[in-house]
Amino acid sequence: MDTQRATEIQAVLEGIPLPASRGALVAYARAQDASIAEELSLLPDGTYDRLDYVGEVLMNGAKEPDAPSPLPRAESGEPPGRSDYVTPSPDDTGAVPDDAPPTNPPQN
Repeated sequence: MDTQRATEIQAVLEGIPLPASRGALVAYARAQDASIAEELSLLPDGTYDRLDYVGEVLMNGAKEPDAPSPLPRAESGEPPGRSDYVTPSPDDTGAVPDDAPPTNPPQN
């Protein structure tokens, strides 16, 4: 199916409440245009949450949805340089801070 025809079908489906099953899409389209209902009956059975997805499936066939990306891990403490990390001209000279434990780094 070409892009123009898929767009026409999407335009006919504009008023349908989503998400909708294939059966609901076909029933809605049948009330609008019987030829579109026939084309929608060829969709794979499932739930369609976007009209764009209906168009994609009509043009390209059904594809497996992409796996969700893993969430990033939380930060593990203060950034290097502490609050000066985001300061363009830090006052910190890079010396060991006064509140650092005496054993880290070892003081000579």
